[in-house]
Amino acid sequence: MNTFLQAASNSVKSFARDDEGAQVVEYALIIAVVSVILVVALRDLTGASFTGFINRVSACLSGGACS
Repeated sequence: MNTFLQAASNSVKSFARDDEGAQVVEYALIIAVVSVILVVALRDLTGASFTGFINRVSACLSGGACS
């Protein structure tokens, strides 16, 4: 039983020291911020409301008219 507890303790310590997941979270946050900036910039360039902008993008992506 004692060896099982030591093995479990070592596994928990190893998991706590692992920092590879932090890089994935950082990249996801960077992508999210850049995406928001692009949406805001494109909306300002088109001069439409946000709902109008989303409808226009949706129409373009679904094969509709992109004007």
